[in-house]
Amino acid sequence: MFHILVVDDDKNTRLLLNAVLEQAGYTVTCAVNGEDALNVMDSEHIDLVVLDVMMPKMDGYEFTRTLREAQNNLPILMISAKQLPADKHKGFSVGTDDYITKPIDDEEMLYRIKALLRRAKIANEHRIVVGDVILDYDSFTVTKGGDIQELPQKEFLLLYKLLSYPGKIFTRIQLMDEIWGSDCDTGWETVTVHIGRLRKRFEGWNEFAIESVRGLGYKAVKKV
Repeated sequence: MFHILVVDDDKNTRLLLNAVLEQAGYTVTCAVNGEDALNVMDSEHIDLVVLDVMMPKMDGYEFTRTLREAQNNLPILMISAKQLPADKHKGFSVGTDDYITKPIDDEEMLYRIKALLRRAKIANEHRIVVGDVILDYDSFTVTKGGDIQELPQKEFLLLYKLLSYPGKIFTRIQLMDEIWGSDCDTGWETVTVHIGRLRKRFEGWNEFAIESVRGLGYKAVKKV
């Protein structure tokens, strides 16, 4: 069972989030500010943090920055009444994984938490499983039964990125920046070439597909 730490200085919000998360099957511990949350983390294993921004002593930005500077990659979902793009940008710049605004939609929050925990599991295990298909990050291999394919690095990273976020649309520029690096001299057409190679390589595999989204980019679709 996943253990979630709720950090908010408002008692009513803590009680509400605690009830919603426990109803969804999570174990919940609450803290009133960033300092209190760090003390909790010294004594308990936490899988994810749901974090308010504006709090006394240590706010959400400082808490997140503190964790990231210590190389702690714990998933963080930041919740705030601040809705301006600049506020969200600040949250992501200090290292939050996701950001939603108040009033909180309980169902949306639970979906986001589920997605963050899934991504954290993928990152920790360095593998993605799609039906009978296994992507192993450490060996750059894609395995199905007795069929083991060792992919060139860029092809594997591209497929791994898409399947880490099934259904999410990535532009060619996004994929170019993340896989090849923003300072790469190669044009975004390289992404198209590699997508074509992946499609040909896994033609006939029914577990997943890479789909083009006209005018936008590409997305991976799980079919099992």
